[in-house]
This record gives sequence, C-alpha cells and structure tokens, in this order.
Amino acid sequence: MLLGADFSLLGGGIAATGNFQNMSKNEKKEKKQKKAGRCSIGGQAVLEGVMMRGKTCYATAVRDPEGNIQVESRRLHPSLGMRIATHIPIVRGVVSFVASLVTGSKILMRSAEVYGDAGEPSRFEKWCEKKLHLNLTGIVTVLATILGIALAVALFVALPMFLCDWIFPDDLKYSIGYNLAQGGFRLAVFLLYIVAITAMRDIRRVFMYHGAEHKTITCYEKGLELTPENAKTCSRIHDRCGTTFLFLVMAVSILVFSVVNWVCDEYLNIFRYNDVANFFIQFTVKILFFPVVAGLSYEVLKLLAKSQSKILLPIKAPGFALQRLTTREPTDDMLEVAIAAFKKVQEMDADESVPETDFVVSKTVHRYTQELRTLFAENGIDESDAEWLVSVGTGIARSELDGSEVMLAPGKVRALDAIAAERLTGRPLWYIFGNTNFYGYEIKVDERVLIPRPETELLAEAAIRSAEEGDKVLDLCTGSGCIAVAVSKGAAAKNVTVTAADISEDALALAAENARANGAEIKFVKSDLLLNVRGKFNLIVCNPPYIRRGDIAGLAREVRDFEPVGALDGGEDGLDFYRRLAKEAPKHLVRGGTLLMECGEGQAQEIVRLFSKFDYTIISRDYNDVERFVRAVL
Repeated sequence: MLLGADFSLLGGGIAATGNFQNMSKNEKKEKKQKKAGRCSIGGQAVLEGVMMRGKTCYATAVRDPEGNIQVESRRLHPSLGMRIATHIPIVRGVVSFVASLVTGSKILMRSAEVYGDAGEPSRFEKWCEKKLHLNLTGIVTVLATILGIALAVALFVALPMFLCDWIFPDDLKYSIGYNLAQGGFRLAVFLLYIVAITAMRDIRRVFMYHGAEHKTITCYEKGLELTPENAKTCSRIHDRCGTTFLFLVMAVSILVFSVVNWVCDEYLNIFRYNDVANFFIQFTVKILFFPVVAGLSYEVLKLLAKSQSKILLPIKAPGFALQRLTTREPTDDMLEVAIAAFKKVQEMDADESVPETDFVVSKTVHRYTQELRTLFAENGIDESDAEWLVSVGTGIARSELDGSEVMLAPGKVRALDAIAAERLTGRPLWYIFGNTNFYGYEIKVDERVLIPRPETELLAEAAIRSAEEGDKVLDLCTGSGCIAVAVSKGAAAKNVTVTAADISEDALALAAENARANGAEIKFVKSDLLLNVRGKFNLIVCNPPYIRRGDIAGLAREVRDFEPVGALDGGEDGLDFYRRLAKEAPKHLVRGGTLLMECGEGQAQEIVRLFSKFDYTIISRDYNDVERFVRAVL
C-alpha cells in the first residue's frame, strides 16, 4: 500500500524572500510553496483510482465499472494529540507512517467496493453485525493492516537476519559488514517483491495510477493547467513518493541498527546467549527501534523534498530508480481520475463549507432492497414501496428480490437512489415512475388523477363478469380511466361499448391517453357525475370520492399532499356522491341494470340503505376482508 503513498505533510517549500509581517502563517506558507513550486497535497494509488490528501481533507477518485469517475471526500479531524505530534521531529514521521497504513487500507477496501470487488456480506458477517454489533469489514481492515505489517516484518527484518546469521561466523556478527549485508538482503527482497507483484495485472494498473498521481501533482507544481494533456508531459518521478521513503528506511536502518547492535554487543553484552535466543533478542531490538528508523527516514525525506539541488541527486537517485519500478506511464483516463481527486481536495481546502461526498457502490439486489426497506421504515413509508421501487427499477419480480444475487452497477444504484430520494419527499412512488399496472394494463398516472388501488381491480373484474353481449357500460368518476380501459379490453369479446365520465378536464385528457396507449375504444364525457350524461346503460361502474372531509388531514402524506383532493373528498360523512347516485342513477339504467360501486371501510351498510328503492343490493369484500363493494340492481 505504501508504494503508492506520498507524504502530504512534506509539502512545505523553502523560505522565500519578502516582507511577510502582515501575512498570516498559512498565507506565508502558501507563498513559500508557490515560489518553490510545491504543494501540500500528496496521494496514493488505489484500485482503479487515486486518493489525494490535503491540509484539511482527502478525496478518493475511482473510475467505476461503467466508466464514470466517482469521488468520495472526507474532512480531516485530527485530535489535539495528533496536531501536537505533527510538530515534533521524528515523532511526526512515526505518526504519519501509522496513519498512512490505517487510512490507506481503509481507502483500498472502499475503492474495491466501488469497483464491485468487495463482495456481499456473508450470513456470518450479518449475524455478527446484528447480534454482536461488530462491523466485520472494519475488523478485516484492521487485521489486513496487521497481517501486512507482519508480512513486511518477516520479509524485511526476520529473513535478512536469518540469512546473515547463516552466512556470518560468530566473531563477525553485529559488525558493520553484518548490518550492511542485512541491508543488502533487505533491498534484494524488496526488489524481488516488486518484480513478483508486477506480474499481477491489477498491480500493474495500480502502478499506472501511481504514475498518474505523481504526474498530476508535478503538473500543478509546474504551474500548468490541470489537464490530461499537460499532466502527460510531466515526470512520473516525485520527491515525496512513499517508494523513496521505503528506500530511506532501508538506508537509515543500516546506520541505526549498526549503532544499536554495536552498543548492545560491546557495552550491554546482551548477545551472550545461544543463537536462537540472540536472534530473538536482536529481532526485538530492531522492532523496538523501528519507529526511530521511520521517524528519521521521514525527516530525511522532508529535507530532501525541500531542495532540487543537484548535490543531493546521488542521495535521491536510488529512490528515483525504485520509483521506475513502482510507477508506470498512465493512460489519459487515469490522469482524469487523478486530476478529479486533486481538484476536489483543492476545492475543499479552499472552502470549508464544501460538503463531503460519498461513493455510489455496487450492491446486490437483495442487499439494496434490505437497506431501502430500513430507510423507508425509518421515514414512515411502507416497506412495500421499497420492494416495488427495486422491482420496477430492475425488472426483477417482487417475490424474487430477497433471493437475488444480481449485482447492481453504480449507475443503476444511483438511478434507484434518485427515485428513493424523491419518494422520501412524500411524492407517491407511482407518480415518480409515471405509470402503474392495473389489471394487466399499463396506466399513466400523475398528480391529475388518483393512483389506482389494488382493490379497485376487483371492481373492474366484477364489471367485466357482469357485462353481457352488446351491453352499454358507463364508468363514472373515471380519473385515470383504468376501470374503463380494463372493461373495454376485458369485455371486448362481448361487443360492449364503454363511456367514461369525469368532472375534471385534466383527468379526462390523461384517461384518453391511457385509452389510446392500450388500444381501448372509449367515449369520454365531461360531466359532474351524471349531469351531462345522455342515454341509458346496462351497467354503471363508479369509484367516487368517499373520504370523510374531516379525515383528509389525517391521511398519509403521499395521499394528502399529492393526490387531487377533489377525487378524495366525499363530504362530511363521505356519502355525498352515493346520495346523488341513488337519486340520479335510476334515470340512466335500463330495467334490471346494475350499478357497481366501491366504498370506504364501514360505509357499505349505510350505502345499502340509500339504495333501498333498487330491486336488491349485494355487499362484497376486498382482499383484506373489508366490505368494499356494493352492487345495486334496479
């Protein structure tokens, strides 16, 4: 991970001349850096992207599987102790090293999520999170960091020690030659490690992004406009690279461990036991002094980065040579990614009001559905809306969502998130989609009409069954025209003629659209119930407004604030339209004709009494066993 990590704290430039008495400390630093061609932004290559870190924030840009650049940014909130440590020589190097390890591991795993490589949590992971409140992803990140350190210690500390103990006789152990040999083996192991991992395609691409990160920073430091074309002309070698830091660690470790081994052998005489004991004593001493090595190496790198003097070139050259291995020439699209991360850091450093941003990561259908159910439930929205949203948005049957392992690409997740965000405002889901399915027909809906309810399909089905050969059918309060369309299409074999009426011109316009879209032959009439309707009919179907006026304020937000009130308000007791139907319908029904009506819960018995002059009435129930429909036969 450190191969692609630059130390952003090394960005201070050399002193500049001029009068700075009236400038703030930050302004002085900015002027120094500008004069010296420096910036305080460093970075790290990640999977298919680059992380850039500035003074107050960091941003990670990743190109997702669909080719879009996504940027996730976070503000830095260092503790008081961290802020103090960054001003203490040597200590700040150790702190920076550890912080780079931890933050780098987190960012690497996060970038893998964007690219769809993170995988779906197992049942065990979900159980741990739910029952034990353990975030296994976080635990895995920590373990990965620990294992990475352990592997590095084994390869670069234990292995060189073992080889030198095997080669050198006892009288030459702990000498300068002994420590130089350890350093040589350490460098050889490092080079072999780099060559070995370069055989992996993903690592080669990481090295290309590493090159893109360096070129972007260099492009800015040269004062060029940040474009892929300009960055491409810049060097992929940089003074503040983590690869150079690793070389310096190896070089400084030779000096430090030579002195420490000499003191331990000559003055403390702690290597007086058998070979195994002496090996572990020496190993422990090296581990204890490694923070000193890291801190000193950091200070050396910091000093070297401040100067471009050719005198220092021999010291820098080995690190630059190693960067030839850990960076590769990037493509233009990789440079675009690095520039996006850099610009985001610039923007956030310059303006503290700029908000943080998040990646949109790939997710399986069932994981997305579960997360959306929880979000909707927390906001008082029925969980079924979450299921319908995902089902319609993905084309996967609602009953199959929980078992679906289909991976949603970031673009699809982003599209579903946009719908979910609009649903959270209260707007009904079917208005957002713009259509709904009713009795097998696609019906366009918007704020001009009520959204057809599932139980209303039972009313349409009853009308289709009741219609006989050549009947004339009238759909009152047609709204979207869903019932009229269902009856016209469903009873087409019976040669029925369908008329639909509504008081709203907007509703009639939408109903006509639905009739044309579904190939239904329907005559539309603007009428306040039966006022402008002419002729008699064998069957009248009506789903009138039946909500009590006093209850409208207590309806769900998506109904109260978005659906047309005129299609809801049934008067003080909700029965106004039924009274009118009882009075007016007989004039428009043939003898033996049928009137089918939908009603609200608890209203059916009252409606039956209103139609006492009809030959007979029948009440039927909906899916929830509620008395929902009244059939009145003249």
